[in-house]
Amino acid sequence: MATLVYSMGVSLDGFIAGPGGDISWTMPSEELHLFHNRLAEATDLHLCGRRLYETMLVWETWEEEMPEAGAAELEFAPLWRAMPKLVFSKTLTSVEGSNTQLATGDVAETVRELKAKDDGQIAVGGATLAAELIRAGLVDEYRLFVYPVVLGAGTPFFPPLEEPIDLELVETRDFGSRVTHLRYRAK
Repeated sequence: MATLVYSMGVSLDGFIAGPGGDISWTMPSEELHLFHNRLAEATDLHLCGRRLYETMLVWETWEEEMPEAGAAELEFAPLWRAMPKLVFSKTLTSVEGSNTQLATGDVAETVRELKAKDDGQIAVGGATLAAELIRAGLVDEYRLFVYPVVLGAGTPFFPPLEEPIDLELVETRDFGSRVTHLRYRAK
């Protein structure tokens, strides 16, 4: 069975985006970006909500648009294009981009089937999509990249829940940019 991983940058007070959707505080250092590249290499399928999908479209033409970009960014662009992606949206009728498909079925049922079909790692990005999968009990690992900032408001990493989720801390790592990676496994 595949492992479903929810991974995002998060403020110390638990938000993945500040008021108005601001994510400027999550710009990774070269060291952190290279770490994200290694995680991308280990990902067999990436599930995206519409907003994350639209945000990540820049990687389709990154080298042409940003030839002066750092080595980690230039390395990530082909990794992103090569990675199979499934976009969940109620408003899109088509998607573009390398290895990208639109999902039209029930989110939880589709992900249950994907997890049962293969081994490997499935990543989920985007708070709205992740919230649905968290509530359905489908997320196996939570990877938080905690930034040293308090936002006070914004989009929370975790949705409101009816029951607690019991987690086991399985890995931590500090980066020179003062970001701490926390990896938890659902028990």
